[in-house]
Amino acid sequence: MGKTYERIDGRLRTFIEEQPVFFTATAPLSADGTVNLSPKGLKGSFAVLDDLTVAYLDFAGSNAETVAHLRENGRITLMWCAFQGPPNIVRVHGRGEPVFRDDPRFKELLAHFPDIDPWTHGLRAVVVVRAELIRDTCGYAVPYMAYEGERDLHERRFAREDDASLDAYFTKKEHVATSLDGLPGLPLPLPPSSM
Repeated sequence: MGKTYERIDGRLRTFIEEQPVFFTATAPLSADGTVNLSPKGLKGSFAVLDDLTVAYLDFAGSNAETVAHLRENGRITLMWCAFQGPPNIVRVHGRGEPVFRDDPRFKELLAHFPDIDPWTHGLRAVVVVRAELIRDTCGYAVPYMAYEGERDLHERRFAREDDASLDAYFTKKEHVATSLDGLPGLPLPLPPSSM
């Protein structure tokens, strides 16, 4: 039932781009470290850059586990499920890196996300993932669920922040600069937005 793909194109790319939510999974190298699994959403915050590279916007939140794990070892799996239509699950296993606001590549990467204003969501980084293994599986046991629309809570919460207040918010959070396992997370002070 499952199939391995050499690239993200055609039907596979269309499926990925149409899903309103996806999940990221990362882990530290330590055998007793904390595995992290995160849901990601917000329409316009994900992009396929080429046949083997995807990216998503990393927004303000309560921690930075994914960023910390990527900085340590780069391993990441992204997963999409069909909650409507034919059953399908797609996983992209690969290597990722957070590209922070002061990186010379940052501005060029942002051009891939024209349908969202990242600054109203407290943009921290663009996570770029290079696929090493692309697979789909049946998804027969995934339930049907209806997509009703985007929540506006995240934007309402972070739209009022500027660079200084966003940095203060991140600084006071326990697991933003340092992960649950003590790994370096988001570099602070937060580089200013130059956009």
